[in-house]
Amino acid sequence: MCGIVGYIGKREAYPIIIKGLKRLEYRGYDSAGIALYDGNDIKLCKTKGKVAGLEEKIQQEITTDGTLGIGHTRWATHGVPNDINSHPHYSNSGNLVIIHNGIIENYDALKQELIKRGYSFKSDTDTEVLVNLIEDVMKKEHIKLGKAVQVALNQVVGAYAIAVFDKNKPNEIVVARLGSPLAIGVGDDEFFIASDASPFIEYTKNAIYLEDEEMAIVRRGKDVKIRKIKDDSLVDPYMQELKLNLEQIEKGGYEHFMLKEIYEQPRAILDTFRGRLKTDQAIIKMVGVEDNMKKFLNANRIIIVACGTSWHAGLVAEYIFEDLARVPVEVEYASEFRYRNPVITENDIVIAISQSGETADTLAAIKLAKSKGAFVFGVCNVVGSSIARETDAGAYTHAGPEIGVASTKAFTTQITVLTLMALRLARAKGTISSSDYRHHLIELELIPEKVEKALQSDNNVKTIANIYKDAKNCLYLGRGYNFPVALEGALKLKEISYIHAEGYPAAEMKHGPIALIDENMPIVVIATKKGHYEKVVSNIQEIKSRKGKIISVVTEGDTHVKELADHVIEIPETLESLSPLLTTIPLQLLSYHIAVMLGKNVDQPRNLAKSVTVE
Repeated sequence: MCGIVGYIGKREAYPIIIKGLKRLEYRGYDSAGIALYDGNDIKLCKTKGKVAGLEEKIQQEITTDGTLGIGHTRWATHGVPNDINSHPHYSNSGNLVIIHNGIIENYDALKQELIKRGYSFKSDTDTEVLVNLIEDVMKKEHIKLGKAVQVALNQVVGAYAIAVFDKNKPNEIVVARLGSPLAIGVGDDEFFIASDASPFIEYTKNAIYLEDEEMAIVRRGKDVKIRKIKDDSLVDPYMQELKLNLEQIEKGGYEHFMLKEIYEQPRAILDTFRGRLKTDQAIIKMVGVEDNMKKFLNANRIIIVACGTSWHAGLVAEYIFEDLARVPVEVEYASEFRYRNPVITENDIVIAISQSGETADTLAAIKLAKSKGAFVFGVCNVVGSSIARETDAGAYTHAGPEIGVASTKAFTTQITVLTLMALRLARAKGTISSSDYRHHLIELELIPEKVEKALQSDNNVKTIANIYKDAKNCLYLGRGYNFPVALEGALKLKEISYIHAEGYPAAEMKHGPIALIDENMPIVVIATKKGHYEKVVSNIQEIKSRKGKIISVVTEGDTHVKELADHVIEIPETLESLSPLLTTIPLQLLSYHIAVMLGKNVDQPRNLAKSVTVE
């Protein structure tokens, strides 16, 4: 959720940290703060609101000298968003300063014990409890900061990525993680600390990603030392070369990251099947699947676990796997799966889907599935992420960085990967004919071009958005493969425009939602020619007879629905199983334009964060 960034080295820390916070602001933007060591003392500034507000406040309140510093952008968990609850937090002595992403679940018990020992607290946060616990351990046991962090964290229940330093020993920063991501950028006698690599990509391509229950001491003039928090044993650091580049995390002339990412989808889908899809040879090659084909062929069922947009991609995959590969599929919210004592066997395959690869509930579901003996396959976007490391095998989506909080290209690239998997498994099982298999490959290869064409509906969608931007409610309807797209379309509208919207199977409209329909209710209906077309037309007629305003997504050249609907958005024709890759495009654009017209913050919608690393 929160974003943390730190620097120790030979450069001025402030420009690096403030720029890093701006890049991490998608992780949370309730408040922000920075602590800099100027050679004599710690200069701290923090504020409710966004990093831009922090930057203004810094110019008025503190000097920005120093080559050591840490910064934080917050998604509030404990304590309301205000200046006091913002990070960084001091210890009672003022010697230690900390930033933290995560939740300390037993913070209240620890706080009460510390109060008995004479500690006082200014904020309502669990983080201030943690920094004082570390200080208390240092005092009681007469140990250095690194050892004190290890001892303190063994008393903590919860999730964390932390960075802490002591002004009396300003040559080092101590970092640790459990359940929340943390990367260390390694330069020439300088080190960068961040929730992901984006804050330091222009300074170094070398990064170490801490694993769960690991801590590191990052010290000037020394190699990074990594230890296990539980037993203090040394860990050999694994250095990765970053593939990310600066251009990928900039807006590139677009007004918002979300719009840029919507328009990046043709390239992102192409990158996702590049090297995997060989149409001329009728081959799909995915190493994670090929190396474990026996497990896929012998699986009794597939269980898909995910959250949010990734869960919707999983619902599409349920149709694809069952239809093509004839294997039973269950799709579970990861947050429910982990708590309901699910029946899992060694003959099950669990597919975990997450854009960031850091989703806390999905990680917990993975650990549960592995403990029951299931084979776990990960689908995520971020190389080196926790889910990529935790799963038995997997496939990256290659969508590139997705900065906008409302996910777009992650959804379509996840569907692309899952489609490739289903087609490969169907071919191996013999549940799809050679001609049908080749037809799917040819059509999939054409999808990027067809997405480009679907994006040409933008002006039409913008006109429709202007008509319905003031609606209070909206209904999205789809059937078959496009029912999950209806759910995803409704989620996008809710996320960024704050208009209440619901997605429903079109046939279920008669079982309740039809009562809501009147002349003020816009209803978005996905009515492509392939997939229950006649039934959907009947549902449109039911809406029309109740004076609902109908916005239809139809196959290019459709005339029947055009006569019934108030507005029509055309997309190119494709196979029913691939249609979600096209039908979702105008729904993304519709949500985007409505939000912009309403003056909402499209890239950073209220109360949301990109990577949900807490429960």
